[in-house]
Amino acid sequence: MSDPGGNLWTHSAEEAVSAPPLNADTQADLVVIGGGYTGCAAALEAARQGAKVVLLEAETIGHGGSGRNVGLVNAGLWLPPDEIVKALGADAGGRLIDALGRGPQMVFDLIARHGIDCEGNRNGTLHLAHGPTGLEDLRNRFRQGNRHGAPLQLLDKAETARRTGTAAFHGALFDPRAGTIQPLAYCRGLARAAQDAGAALHGRSPVERIAREAEAWCVTAGGHSVRAGALLLATNAYHRSMKGIAAPQFIRVNYCQFATAPLPPSIRAQILPGGEGCWDTALVMSSVRTDRAGRLIVGGMGDSEGFGGRAHKSWARRKLASLFPDIAEAQIEHQWSGHIAMTSDHIPKILDIGPNALAVFGYSGRGISPGTVFGTAAARSLLRPETGAALPVQVQDRHIERFSVARSYYYEIGATLAHGISAATGR
Repeated sequence: MSDPGGNLWTHSAEEAVSAPPLNADTQADLVVIGGGYTGCAAALEAARQGAKVVLLEAETIGHGGSGRNVGLVNAGLWLPPDEIVKALGADAGGRLIDALGRGPQMVFDLIARHGIDCEGNRNGTLHLAHGPTGLEDLRNRFRQGNRHGAPLQLLDKAETARRTGTAAFHGALFDPRAGTIQPLAYCRGLARAAQDAGAALHGRSPVERIAREAEAWCVTAGGHSVRAGALLLATNAYHRSMKGIAAPQFIRVNYCQFATAPLPPSIRAQILPGGEGCWDTALVMSSVRTDRAGRLIVGGMGDSEGFGGRAHKSWARRKLASLFPDIAEAQIEHQWSGHIAMTSDHIPKILDIGPNALAVFGYSGRGISPGTVFGTAAARSLLRPETGAALPVQVQDRHIERFSVARSYYYEIGATLAHGISAATGR
């Protein structure tokens, strides 16, 4: 493997947005902390309602998980619907299932409405069965999904091979509601749309302090302050320490991706010819997709820049060769890693962090649709609390994750060992 460049999405994003640092004290109806999907969707919705919005991002718009995402616009969560209902109850579980089932439609509607150039491709996704047990899991998800109204299709091995270009999988679950995007471009497009609606966005403005003063929130960044009636904390897996507020608790999980150079048209026509995005049922999950330029992108659990980096990079090369032997020697042009905020029950959280203030986090690897849905809903709820605007999940006073640091190491070590073992077994 040659020495590849960094994040593909930064390299290929067609959307751009200017968000200068906060350079003066200001006031707002809503202050949003975090410039990812949740924060930008909230800023867009609030500005669309006519509210004065200020968004503060510590780095650049989309710097965190939103700009490092796989780019699968999935419906629902990793959890099967019955497990969501078991965890939340029939009414609350059904509300979340319905909200996230409509998530891809919301995403692609926003893309169309605001002309976001993010390689939007609504040709569905394929959940791939890595083995017989994985196929049985997909059969179960198929039955549950259809019972809850999802238009899922269970594909046999032959149809899966036709759609993917590899015979490595035992079957697949096809979701026609879903699709793929260039994830950073989508985030920047949301931010641009929010600015067009009147929101003020400030990058390179890490928040230092949050305080409640005279029935308003006072948020300090770079020596300047924003006073606002409502506050949304949307930092997710990239939260930084801030005085005056407790950090959301979650388990940090790493995910890395590797992108080839653009493939020749003759090869490109054989691999995922329909452009579906894919992920598999393996315990140490992996993903595969293509982009508009014809690159093949393979991803897997683990941090390619951490102590297991060599194992993850070697695994990616073997994975490409095993799935698609014709491109076994394809050049890897880009590699990058990102953090996922995972909760123990894999259900996103909305916390009450003070008067007219919410924290939203914990998508467990499903950031695009849930981030858009939760951010939009949070803005509506914060700006019009008297209307009882429905949120996708019930607001909690607190959420505790025990042994979160140890569990983060556990997942990283597990991914490193799994990728190392695959080298020993030749898989």
